[in-house]
Amino acid sequence: MSESLLVASGKGGVGKTIFTVNLGAVLARTGARTVLLDMNMGLRNLDICLGLENSVIYDIGDALGETCALGQALIRDRRFPYMYLIAAAQSKEKSHFTARQMEALCDKLKKTFDYIIIDAPDGLDEGLALAAAGADRAVIITTQEYSAIRDADMTDQVLRSLGVLKRTVVVNKLKEDLVESGLVPSIAEISEALRPPIVGMIPYDDNIHVAANNGLPLALAQDNYICKNFANIAERIFD
Repeated sequence: MSESLLVASGKGGVGKTIFTVNLGAVLARTGARTVLLDMNMGLRNLDICLGLENSVIYDIGDALGETCALGQALIRDRRFPYMYLIAAAQSKEKSHFTARQMEALCDKLKKTFDYIIIDAPDGLDEGLALAAAGADRAVIITTQEYSAIRDADMTDQVLRSLGVLKRTVVVNKLKEDLVESGLVPSIAEISEALRPPIVGMIPYDDNIHVAANNGLPLALAQDNYICKNFANIAERIFD
């Protein structure tokens, strides 16, 4: 059965988009039909992190506005068996559509894809509500910052109010040395502050950011520890 996953965060800069890219790549590497849907209207970045920015001709605004067929907005990443991207509208003038349209889009994509991974915009406004309209579940990305943890909790409350009942948390950019020194919240403290379960922790690693900056999902290197960690996180999210 196909599923749509919203990747959300109240605070910017926690690594939500890079997480989306690598989670999608890990799923696609297993042969699962996967599409990444960028909902950061006016601030799209998924195409850059995938190295597909020169392939964007039509975007989600074009597809929903019927300027093009949905298939024309699907950009294939040929490095994987079956992974596609639908880019966000670069201009917010093209991004006005409804929650019902978003639901219909996800329902249509489920006829072709096993997983729809939705990269939500930062914040708690109507952009999040629109992105969540087609989501079956959500993962909230946070870091070891008290402000990020508070924003993650607020994001969780909003998602719950929107009817997204299956919610989990991933702690990104984890720095063990700072945890041991007591300078940042521990995983136990983060878990106590948030209602959804923590299904994964991603250590801070420059390679993650260098790869994203060069449009290279880390799942291309199948045996690295980062890829294995993402694969384990994917299993827990969809358990």
